[in-house]
This record gives sequence, C-alpha cells and structure tokens, in this order.
Amino acid sequence: MARRKNSRPTDRELTILRILWDNGPSTVRHVNEAMNKDGNTGYTTTLKLMQIMTEKGLLVRDESQWKHVYKPALTEERTQKQLVGDLLERAFSGSAEKLVMRALSAKKVSAKELARIRKMLDEFRRK
Repeated sequence: MARRKNSRPTDRELTILRILWDNGPSTVRHVNEAMNKDGNTGYTTTLKLMQIMTEKGLLVRDESQWKHVYKPALTEERTQKQLVGDLLERAFSGSAEKLVMRALSAKKVSAKELARIRKMLDEFRRK
C-alpha cells in the first residue's frame, strides 16, 4: 500500500515504530507488552493504532499466519530523514544551518558527540 502524503507518524506511532525497529517484526501482543513497560495501554488501543498505521502506510502486516505480524514499512533512518526534512522545511525555511544551530543550542552536547559531528561535517565537505 502506498504511503499517504501526510503520513507523518504521531508520537504514539513513533513509539510503536521504535519497538518494531528494536525488536523486529512483531505481533500486536508483543508491541502492547513493550508499550506497557512505560505506561498502561490497552491491547485494543494498540491494535487500533497499528491498524491505522497500516492504512497510513507506516506498517506492513503479514497475514500469512493466524497471528498477524507487523513490521515498519520504512527503516528507522529513512523515517528520521523524512521527519527532519519536514521539520527543516516547516520550521527553518529549508536552512540546514539554522536547524543545526538550534539543535546544538537546545541541550548540552558532549565532547564525544561534537567530535562525531565534526567528523561527519568533514566527510560531507569531501563529497
């Protein structure tokens, strides 16, 4: 099923996607158990969210077995790229510089993180 144009995941949908990225393809029961480690979400709520996510093209459902197994339609990296790209356009008028400056000023960045960022910037410059 093709993704809808505005199929950006909500916060709860991102929680489900993170569970699936971390644990691999899973049943609703498994996802619901993982969600309940941090709160109390009913099974039917998790089921409905995952059905909606399937309709939106965020999840793919394998119906070949009695228990349906769900997996993300896109990788974590691709989803993050789409979300950052959307944020870049909507909040920063397409300016990567403004996005990076705000990201770095939003919270304290460790020396290790800064070193990795410098390395990435050097690699981008070489390309």
